[in-house]
Amino acid sequence: MPYIKIELTKEGVTRQQKQQLIKGVTDLITAVLNKDPHLTHVVIQEVGLDDWGYAGEQVSVLREQGITADKK
Repeated sequence: MPYIKIELTKEGVTRQQKQQLIKGVTDLITAVLNKDPHLTHVVIQEVGLDDWGYAGEQVSVLREQGITADKK
């Protein structure tokens, strides 16, 4: 029974995007590990920007400086 946890910063990920993540990860686990998709659990947890740090700084501060994880 695979259990996959995805942690994201809380920045407006839509319901549709979450569904795409759940489906995509489930399909990947099924294809690579040959696991039953009906027994695969995916949890998405959103973390506040003040509660996530990178390079010694809160992500909220990095966002204020214009630093994002968006592809250029």
